[in-house]
Amino acid sequence: MILNENLQYAVMGKFSYGWPDIQELRKLILKQCELKGEVNIGLLSNMYVLIRASLLEDYVHLLSKLQFYITHNYWSYPMRTLKWDPLFDLEEETATSIAWISFPSLPPNFFGKETIFSMAAAVGRPLQVDMATQNKTRPSCARVKVEVDLLREFPKRINIGTRRKSGEIMEK
Repeated sequence: MILNENLQYAVMGKFSYGWPDIQELRKLILKQCELKGEVNIGLLSNMYVLIRASLLEDYVHLLSKLQFYITHNYWSYPMRTLKWDPLFDLEEETATSIAWISFPSLPPNFFGKETIFSMAAAVGRPLQVDMATQNKTRPSCARVKVEVDLLREFPKRINIGTRRKSGEIMEK
């Protein structure tokens, strides 16, 4: 149902101090949040709008900033963005957030996107690697942006098995 209703990249915008007319707001969010794809915006409640992005890039961008300021007629309306969830309760704050995680001292042969995403999945839902990791210009550390449940317990370490020539397994 989530795919059928185009909700896979859905984000809620929370306006605690009011907002402009919804027709204006649709144009303002698209432009001022610098969204690249098609976006559908509708009212959820007196404080929330539902933003259905068509691109993963826009979804990640919306959730990566703590707050956007939507400016209209010399007034600025702060908008916090939260991940939409089918079980979301408008009376409760979400426990889902976006965070960068790092893999220091990762051998360069593990810098492929699929490999990093596989390791990052132990923490949450991987969304994108940073440019230095993608371009392999910082071989000392790989970084990935992950959607995380803040109420979940996180691993302190992720072990990957690599073999030395002698056959013993080395842990990272």
